[in-house]
Amino acid sequence: MRDVIIIGAGVIGSAIARELSKRELDVLVVERMDDVATGGCTKANTAIVHAGYDAKPGTKKAYYNVRGNPMFDQLTADLEIPFIRNTSLVVAFEGDDIQGLYDLFTRGVENGVPDMQIIDETTLRKLEPNIGSKARAALRVGTGGIVCPYEMCMALAENALANGVEFRLCTSVESVRPEGDHWVVKLENGEELTTKTVVNAAGLYSDKFNNMVSAHKFDILPRRGEYYMVDKTFKDVFNATIFQLPTDKGKGILVSRTVDGTVLLGPTANDIDTKEDTRTTASGLAEVLEFACLTWNNIPARNFIGNFSGVRPRPSNGDFWVGEPDDAPGFYNAAGIESPGLTGAPAIAQDIASAISERLSAKGKSDFNPKRHAIPKFRELSNEERAELIAKDPAYGRIVCRCETVTEGEIRESIRRPLGARNLDAVKRRTRAGMGRCQSGFCMPLVAEIIARETGCRLCEVDKGKAGSYLRRVGHATHRSDQIRRQISPAHRAYRNPEGG
Repeated sequence: MRDVIIIGAGVIGSAIARELSKRELDVLVVERMDDVATGGCTKANTAIVHAGYDAKPGTKKAYYNVRGNPMFDQLTADLEIPFIRNTSLVVAFEGDDIQGLYDLFTRGVENGVPDMQIIDETTLRKLEPNIGSKARAALRVGTGGIVCPYEMCMALAENALANGVEFRLCTSVESVRPEGDHWVVKLENGEELTTKTVVNAAGLYSDKFNNMVSAHKFDILPRRGEYYMVDKTFKDVFNATIFQLPTDKGKGILVSRTVDGTVLLGPTANDIDTKEDTRTTASGLAEVLEFACLTWNNIPARNFIGNFSGVRPRPSNGDFWVGEPDDAPGFYNAAGIESPGLTGAPAIAQDIASAISERLSAKGKSDFNPKRHAIPKFRELSNEERAELIAKDPAYGRIVCRCETVTEGEIRESIRRPLGARNLDAVKRRTRAGMGRCQSGFCMPLVAEIIARETGCRLCEVDKGKAGSYLRRVGHATHRSDQIRRQISPAHRAYRNPEGG
């Protein structure tokens, strides 16, 4: 009998897991994908820590946005997550109704957002000399920031694991049902798990589990957003995250540098029929360019290094579903968490964990360790720090990814650490090997060799990130089932604190 089972290991599920790990509780996280941060929009979003001026006052979106934003300073310091408060600018262009900026300002005041001001064109161009020629005024918000969403998710999960939470990957949930005073979570393989409480952090599929157990039903309506990525040569073009006036479909097309120096353009906001439809389209990418050109007049199209899309879990009622339905005691929703869900994640986790702890009369842990050490980033170290690291481990002196200056030592650690990488994309998310200008054209075979060596598999068994996406095919190796293939490392499917067995 578990105390808590969390469905989903995206940023919301992982944040809740870490918060629960502060208590004396037996917690299990189940995730259908083979890695954390990969099942939904955690790995593909705009990575913005929003200030809170956009959400409608009185909604849970507004409440959790404004509460979560100031929590990032301590959280990212404890977990060594890259985070920058680079400010946000909502820009009105020629032809826009500038009254829209004042409306956002008023909404921000009502939501309790600090450090806001309306600035004129002269001030705007002093702050952002490269802003488009049609820019006329802006709302400047000092508390806006940028973070790496998938690194944040992995850090939360690693810290939760270190504090006693168990993770089971490649584990799909078929159903949830109440049984007496507890819950039964049935897996697709037929196994049934019992638990005192359930947390529904299933992202795009959170409606499925809520609607199984509660009369308070909702739907998740998938909305796809497409992006362009510009090479980090242009990281200094803009300082702030540049928004355009929002529409009823979201915050519009933005231009923002990432914490790693590349520049994001996007996203679109197109309603789709299938929750797994992560295609990029000619029309969607054309729309990104059409609107982004207002912000950045001469976008260097020759320096695009990639495009991608993410699917948002848009709730049918337009607001987050957080908490315990009155007709399903012990079942806790963290559902319909679209933007600004990344910003609200720490506050959502705090409330869910507090409610569960109160229900189960859980005591706090005296030995909870809030710290997590990140993989050393060789590209960011001084020459003295590099020399010291290489002296301890010569693998840090061998560059594997030239574009991002990622070493063999970093890749090896990404595989060996808790919840370690088992495929090319997992290594990429942890180290940036393959995220640079050549998009892994040079380093992919080298990374695959390191994965094979570290996990004890054959090179033909290394995949990019999805079942069947092998780097090369040899003999009948690719005919083995995904389940067998994922047992390359016995520790892959179930992760526990090493001290806990």
